Amino acid sequence: MKTLQALALGAAVLSAGPVAAAPTDPAAVQPGTYAIEPRHARVLFAVEHFGVSTWYGDFTHVSGTLKLDPKDPSASRVEVSLPTDSLSTTNAELDATLKGPDWFAAAQFPTVSFRSTKVTVTGPGHASIEGELTLKGVTRALVLEATFKGAAGPNAVIPAYTIGFDLRGHLKRSAFGVSRYLGTVGDDVELIISAPFERKGD
Repeated sequence: MKTLQALALGAAVLSAGPVAAAPTDPAAVQPGTYAIEPRHARVLFAVEHFGVSTWYGDFTHVSGTLKLDPKDPSASRVEVSLPTDSLSTTNAELDATLKGPDWFAAAQFPTVSFRSTKVTVTGPGHASIEGELTLKGVTRALVLEATFKGAAGPNAVIPAYTIGFDLRGHLKRSAFGVSRYLGTVGDDVELIISAPFERKGD
């Protein structure tokens, strides 16, 4: 069945002709309300591990909304939410530890969320997004640097009009009460969000 579905998708793409390149001018995108397309959204974190390597993990089943006004980007707003229990490092034993009470406490705090409070354009296709990150029941200010990736669809591959952004920021895990093994595992955490947003309406 999966093979037949793949062949059908391939035939649809071929019959539709080449997919146009994604527009990269953020001022040209459609305004309105958008929602994260979770199948292709990625949220990753990176932290120094014992001073000899960088350890990565990610979250899945990301959700969120974007209210976009390309004529007045400062009026735009974004919210991102992810289930703590979706954390994965490709190491099942470590995943269980990180979901426990000394780290993310997933059973007690099932959601990590970010809500923007201010958007400032810093250059063509770039913006600084000030907001609040809530992690383990603690809310702290966080700044995410956003890069507009492009817009595409609807077409045979992307069924809805979709725009995408990369967002990066840094936080101190100890500020959120995640202080286990400070000194051997880094306190500075890089947060990386790569998210496509599908347009839902005005």
